Amino acid sequence: MAKVLIYSSFMCGFCHRAKQLLKKKGVAFDEVDVTVKPARKREMMQKANGKHTVPQIFINDYHVGGCDELYELERAGKLDPMLEEAA
Repeated sequence: MAKVLIYSSFMCGFCHRAKQLLKKKGVAFDEVDVTVKPARKREMMQKANGKHTVPQIFINDYHVGGCDELYELERAGKLDPMLEEAA
């Protein structure tokens, strides 16, 4: 199973929506709340090529992007194969 990391914020509706899709698929993920850990936001921005909004989602260190990009992968049938790849 893939290693999934989500940088998020507690009050972010897009974050909740992205996590909901992953939970529905039975995917375990690590989550970093950048409002509680501001130093990790700088880390997120470095990994996400300067993007500063949440969520920022990574699957096996591949930067998926945000919630919209995650759902686009799902609609295109590309999310499941990515999630099945070993880390």
